Amino acid sequence: MTEVLCTVSTKAILLGNEAIARGIVEAGCLVACAYPGTPSSEILPAVAKFADEMGSPMAVEWGVNEKVAFEMAAAASFTGSRSCAVMKQVGLNVAADPFMSSALYDLKGGFLLVVADDPGPHSSQTEQDSRHFAMFAKIPCFDPSSASEAKEMVFDAFDLSERFHVTAMLRPSVRVDHCRQDVELGEILPFKGEVKFEKDPSRWVCLPAKVRVNHPKLNAKLEEIRAAFETEFRKYNYEVPAKKESVLGIVASGVSFSIVSDILKSLGREDVAVLKIGTPHPLPVKMVTDFIEKHPRVLFLEETYPVMEMQIPDRTKIMGRWNGVVPGAGELLPEVVAGILADILGIESPSGADSMLKDTLEELGITPRKPMLCPGCPHRASFFSIRQALPNAVNPSDIGCYSLGVNQKAVDAIIDMGGSVTMGSGLTLAHKVAGIDRPVVSTIGDSTFFHMGIPGLVSAVYNRHPFVLAILDNSTTAMTGGQANPGVGEKLRKGDEGRKVDIEGVCRGCGVSHVRTVAAYDVAAGKEAIKEAWESAKEKKEPAVVIFRHPCMLLRLQQPVIPVRVDPEKCIGCKFCINFFNCPGLVFNEESGKAYIDERFCVSCGVCLSVCPHGAIVEVSEEGE
Repeated sequence: MTEVLCTVSTKAILLGNEAIARGIVEAGCLVACAYPGTPSSEILPAVAKFADEMGSPMAVEWGVNEKVAFEMAAAASFTGSRSCAVMKQVGLNVAADPFMSSALYDLKGGFLLVVADDPGPHSSQTEQDSRHFAMFAKIPCFDPSSASEAKEMVFDAFDLSERFHVTAMLRPSVRVDHCRQDVELGEILPFKGEVKFEKDPSRWVCLPAKVRVNHPKLNAKLEEIRAAFETEFRKYNYEVPAKKESVLGIVASGVSFSIVSDILKSLGREDVAVLKIGTPHPLPVKMVTDFIEKHPRVLFLEETYPVMEMQIPDRTKIMGRWNGVVPGAGELLPEVVAGILADILGIESPSGADSMLKDTLEELGITPRKPMLCPGCPHRASFFSIRQALPNAVNPSDIGCYSLGVNQKAVDAIIDMGGSVTMGSGLTLAHKVAGIDRPVVSTIGDSTFFHMGIPGLVSAVYNRHPFVLAILDNSTTAMTGGQANPGVGEKLRKGDEGRKVDIEGVCRGCGVSHVRTVAAYDVAAGKEAIKEAWESAKEKKEPAVVIFRHPCMLLRLQQPVIPVRVDPEKCIGCKFCINFFNCPGLVFNEESGKAYIDERFCVSCGVCLSVCPHGAIVEVSEEGE
């Protein structure tokens, strides 16, 4: 394993994702690629920041999607460079094809795959466990329990990758990604190799004949890695023995180890032993089975699936997800773990933070709101225009801020990124077969359009599917933190220049003949544009595109200032503005039966002037009327 030499011992309090990024730069990575997705989004910008500060020559780039990012980084490793790809757990679904293929390659440079998981989930459409993907591809996986350990694992993952010529996965979960901890800072390790691609089709071409040779080799590598995890990685895999006679053994990985350690300490339990596992795949089976034999009962705590449990041949003494002792879904929060331990140990379960929060909210009289689009968000105006134009339309949408359009009754279905376009095709096909003449308006964001919307649009043009695709262009990747995308053209490293890709040009290049762009805040123009697009789609029997354009409010660009108020004489209490516009700045007073403007949230965008069917929302004049 690599020995990191620092000229000066320095510490800094870093976000978990920043600690991972610092490790990537210090480890001498030369190519880092990613696609943003919570909880991984902060990693690549932090890589660029540290690379700039430390003078690293490394390339740091956003890929248009996770598959692209993975393939760029994988190809860089073919040259002998240390490289890494970063994404969230559902992003690995997008990169699954090259991930599975490259797992069988005899890689040259160290290749680190960082996949941030989201148990819960907090901001994802699944809570899948990427360690299962590591098992699926037969690659080693590191599971950090803290920010500092995550940074240290980066170095060992690169070393292991180069030693066995395999992809190595670092799988932090959301609590590690977003914790803060003091982390040791070091210098950049010098790159001792040579960046050179050596032509060898037998090594770099995934022909079936080579797979038949490489797969048994990969199996052999995996057993060698398992043996290494048994003996060489005791800093990640170790036992915290009970000080008294043990009544329970616990095998824990990732953040679950940190949680259970804190709970046992708070309970003052000295009769419970804990085996920490930082390398859940391939599991150091002998170490774990030896631990199991020493204890009358053994509890497995891991997020989110029973990955370690599944690798144990005899589960007779094991309590975990496989037999329902540990819940089969959801995040292992401290209160959940405490409840599990209370049941096993026969003690009273401590009241958790969840019940304390509920009590506090009741005491303060606060009613939590559903997540909703920000005040002044251009997507809200776009959704309103679409629903007003074609109220009978089916509206598939996509992953991103626009998924919150469900609160405006403007989103009917979501599958995944890019799915809004292909769902538009599928719905159109079903309507055609059934003889139904019903409009379909799909919505997708600018970053998501580049990510995975283009192939679906090409397919729709080729097959002549008459539906409307509304691209909600807010000039950023908003929900994941405001990262750039091809429609913006900005890059991460100082001095790097990108090129802006024109969405209208891309749509026309895909063969779309009807492409219109409107200002998102102009509700009247948006309604007409959607109606015209649907008529064009029906007439030409092909998709039509409408681009709603206005910058995200979080970009803090200059916005129109149009103060508004609700005229109580005109408001009839129909709640149309609440149900179909859903702005935080518009609130309904149940006592008076009237809507009103909440000035704490209103940003004076003026869009709601077009919303009330009774004209009750009016502009505030200079005289204050």
